[in-house]
Amino acid sequence: MKVIVNGRERELAEGATVAGLIEQLRESPDGRGVAVAVDAEVVPRSRWDSTPLTEGQRVELVAAIQGG
Repeated sequence: MKVIVNGRERELAEGATVAGLIEQLRESPDGRGVAVAVDAEVVPRSRWDSTPLTEGQRVELVAAIQGG
């Protein structure tokens, strides 16, 4: 299935979840410092494992970075 991740089309397996996407993208091995919105609705980290992704959804990932 295809979803849009940060403006780019991405192919995912059927049944993919937010947690699986985070792991696949390796934004952060444990998801720390990452915020996720699916179709403009924030998905709390506690629901990543149970939030399925479906064809055509728009996912926005934001990762915190350190700097000075």
